[in-house]
Amino acid sequence: MSYVLPGLILALLVYSYAKGIDVYTSFISGASDALPMLIKILPAMTAMMIALSIFRESGAMDSFTSFLSPACEAVGMPGELAPLFILRPFSGGAAMALLQDVFSAYGTDSRLGCAASVMLGSTETIFYTISLYLGSVGITRSRHSVAAALISAVAGAAAALVFTRGMGV
Repeated sequence: MSYVLPGLILALLVYSYAKGIDVYTSFISGASDALPMLIKILPAMTAMMIALSIFRESGAMDSFTSFLSPACEAVGMPGELAPLFILRPFSGGAAMALLQDVFSAYGTDSRLGCAASVMLGSTETIFYTISLYLGSVGITRSRHSVAAALISAVAGAAAALVFTRGMGV
């Protein structure tokens, strides 16, 4: 398994050599094409990261999850997973930190640990992805993208809970 990435790189170099492609020049060209896109998306990414940091550090995240925990439990989601469910659409790194907290508190093989793992794998960092992809092409009105993505996140989380409940963990 540890040879997969080096093998792919070697295969790419062999293929490029066989086709007569200058790999270094192609790499430099691709990197220089990426720089303007980075400049276009950097403001949106910075604003999202700052807003998320303020939301977490101000205690608003804790208040929000405390408020939503009873509703989550009413629909079958353990209240301990509410912060993970709420934070995942905003930040993958923060969601991973919350996953580690769940593992530390309940164990990796517990029902909560398994449900949190499957939930993390079944959902996406919606706002990060939308700001990255839509921002890179200059779309400022996302229309139905956010709503559709949030619906899919709810469906993914629900499927994760049903799946792990069915596993008998």
